Amino acid sequence: MANPDSYEIHAIRYATNQTRKRFHSCLHCTPDDVHETMPMDFYVWVIQNKHRTIVVDCGSKQWKCEQRGHDFIRCPVEGLEAIGINADKTDDLILTHLHWDHAGNVDLFKNAMVHLTDTEMRNATSQDMADPVINTYFLVDDVCTVVQRLFDGAVTFHHQDREIAPGVSLHKVGGHSAGMQVVRVYTKRGWVVLASDATHYYTNYMDRNPFPILYNFNDMITGWDRCLELADSPDHVVPGHDPLVLKRYLPASHSLDGDVVRLDLDPMA
Repeated sequence: MANPDSYEIHAIRYATNQTRKRFHSCLHCTPDDVHETMPMDFYVWVIQNKHRTIVVDCGSKQWKCEQRGHDFIRCPVEGLEAIGINADKTDDLILTHLHWDHAGNVDLFKNAMVHLTDTEMRNATSQDMADPVINTYFLVDDVCTVVQRLFDGAVTFHHQDREIAPGVSLHKVGGHSAGMQVVRVYTKRGWVVLASDATHYYTNYMDRNPFPILYNFNDMITGWDRCLELADSPDHVVPGHDPLVLKRYLPASHSLDGDVVRLDLDPMA
C-alpha cells in the first residue's frame, strides 16, 4: 500500500520547571541523584498536512501550572496561533491521557473531535477518584469538560490501535495512566511516535528507568517496547517532557523564542 501524504509535526513548549531533581523523574536513583537537577518542559504537539490539522494534548492553564510550582510561558493556544494554527479550525484533538497538564484546555477547541481511550475515561470517572492521592494528577474541571463534549457528540473513544486519518494512528500502551495512548505519524523522515508520557524523558526508555508516577509498572515497560516497534528508529520516538527535544530539533519560529521545533525533520547531530 502506498504511503499517505506526510505530515509536519511541531512541538510547542508552554511551561517549564528548571529546579526539579533527577529523583523526581527516575524511579531508580542513587544517593547522589538527590542533588542532580533535571529540568522538565511541558509541551503540546501539532500534526498537520494540507488535508488535516490535529492537535495532540492541550496543556494546562496558568493558575494550575503555578499552583504546582511550574513556570508558565504562554497559553498553549497562543503558541498554536504563533505558528498559524487556529484552535477553532482544528479537526481533531487527541488526548493521550487526562492528567492535568495534558487535558486543561479542551474547551478552547470548540469544533474538534476529541479522541481518548475508553479505559482512561472510565478510570477518571471511577471510585478511585475519591482518593486524593490518586486524583491529584487530574483536575475535575478538565474531566467534566470532556464529559460535556461527550454529551455534545464530540468525543470518540478508542480501545486499542486505531487510525484516525491516513498516516496518523493511536495506540494504547497504559503504564503512566490507565489508558495512556501514543500517536504514530507518517512524516518525510518516516514514522515518528509522539510518546507523550509513555516516556517523559529519553533516559526513561533508553535506560529503562521509569518515571515514578505509575498506574501499571509492567505496562510502562512494555509501552516503551511498543513505541520502538511503531517508530522507524529510536530517534523517531519523541518523549513528552524532555528539554532535550528543544535542543535536538530545528527551531520552527523565531517569534516563540526557541519554544517550538519541527519533529518531522531529522534531529541535529
